[in-house]
Amino acid sequence: MKTARVLFALPGLAALAWGVVLFAEYALPLRPDVFGTVGWIVGGPILNDAVVAPLTAILGLALARLLPPRWKTPVVTGTVTTGVLAILAFPLLWRPYGTPPMPGLHDGNPALGLTLTLAAVWLAVTLTALTRRAVPPPTRDAPPITRDAPTDPPGTRTDPPDTRTDRPGT
Repeated sequence: MKTARVLFALPGLAALAWGVVLFAEYALPLRPDVFGTVGWIVGGPILNDAVVAPLTAILGLALARLLPPRWKTPVVTGTVTTGVLAILAFPLLWRPYGTPPMPGLHDGNPALGLTLTLAAVWLAVTLTALTRRAVPPPTRDAPPITRDAPTDPPGTRTDPPDTRTDRPGT
């Protein structure tokens, strides 16, 4: 098992080392724009871990407790998806051209794109919840309900003791 872990860790460590080499090529010698880049590299995970992830988790837990069972999973999924989309859209919403230019990326309106995407996500959440059938979880103290199971609880049958209860051929 340790060998597998090492084999999985090696490509990740190699990618991390390559990222450090590329950043060092970009950042050295130091210039004023490097500090802004470091702010984004360090600030992004801190903003996510300190603000977005806890708010998403708290909102998801609150909604899961307040909503009926058929709405819980779709709404929590929609909440997490909304948080991820907000993180992805943040650089473009923060300032125009907040990311390196890519063909087609800056042709549209990022706020409108985020709004339409969130509308599609929450439409899917609503349709999923409305078309979903809520099935209660099975309890441990009762046997599962099957087509061949007797309808009366054990020991309450009104048939004589020698009456055959199995269908022929079973």
